[in-house]
Amino acid sequence: MIRVIVADDQAVVRAGIAAVLAAEPDLEVVAQAADGESAVALVAELRPDVVLMDIRMPGLDGLAATARITAGMPYTRIVVLTTFGLEEYVFAALRAGASGFLLKDSEPARVVDAVRVIARGDALLDPVITRRLLERFASTAAPGPPARYDGLTPREIEVFGHLARGLSNAEIAAALGISPATVKDHVAVILAKLGVRDRLHATIYAYESGLIRPRIG
Repeated sequence: MIRVIVADDQAVVRAGIAAVLAAEPDLEVVAQAADGESAVALVAELRPDVVLMDIRMPGLDGLAATARITAGMPYTRIVVLTTFGLEEYVFAALRAGASGFLLKDSEPARVVDAVRVIARGDALLDPVITRRLLERFASTAAPGPPARYDGLTPREIEVFGHLARGLSNAEIAAALGISPATVKDHVAVILAKLGVRDRLHATIYAYESGLIRPRIG
C-alpha cells in the first residue's frame, strides 16, 4: 500500500485529489494538510511514501516545506502539483528535492500514475514542463567543452549521457550493446557518485554542467 499526504490550501481541491487517490486499491490517503507547516509535521508523524504538494500556501509555502521534508525526512518523496507552470517554480521545486512536478489540469489518471511512479523511486515531469526545461537549458547553457566527470568511468559517462537524453534502461542497453541489468547497475553507481536522488536530478545535473547540449526544434 502506498501511503500519501495531500497538501493544498484549497479545501475543495484537496478533497478532490484525496478522493481520486483513495479510490485506487493500492493507494491510501493518510492525511490532508492546508499549509506547509502542517505538511511537514504530518510527514514527521506519519512517514508517508509520497506527498502531493501545492506551491502557494499560507505561511510556509510548498517549496520551503519540500526542502524541509527532503532534507530531514528522505523516506518521503514529493510530487509538486500546481496551477503554476512557471520555470522559476519548476527549478525551485527540483532544487528543493521534489521528484515530480505536475500541473493541476493533469488528468486524474496521470496524477494517480505519478504517485505510483514516484513511490517506486523514479521521477516524473509533466511533458509541457520538460519541454520548457529543455528550452531553458538550450538558451542558458554556457559555451565551451562539457564539464569533466573525474569520478565516473568512461562507460558510466556514456550511460549518463544516454540517461540525460531520456532513454530508458532498455534503450541504453540496446545503444551500448550491454544488458539492461548492467545499465541498472551503472545508473545506481552514477546516482551515488553524483550525490543526486534520482534520474530526474541526474538529468538536471547533466544539462546544467554541460555534459548535454540541448537541441530544440
